[in-house]
Amino acid sequence: MRERKATVLASLKRQTVEKRELENGYAIKFPGTDSVLDELTEFIKTERECDKGEAWLELTGPAGAKGFIATELGL
Repeated sequence: MRERKATVLASLKRQTVEKRELENGYAIKFPGTDSVLDELTEFIKTERECDKGEAWLELTGPAGAKGFIATELGL
């Protein structure tokens, strides 16, 4: 598991497009490919082994995204 985590982290570091420091952490931008999303999912799953608490999903986008998200998710 440690080896897989190290491999995934190394790959994600290479694919980082942009980083932003937040008050309580970081926002990291990646290419929007399925393979990157698979690696992010793998990273999240391994990190959750330490804490099986709730998970948050933040959805953002350009102007109009909030309305689209609300419609799609029935919010």
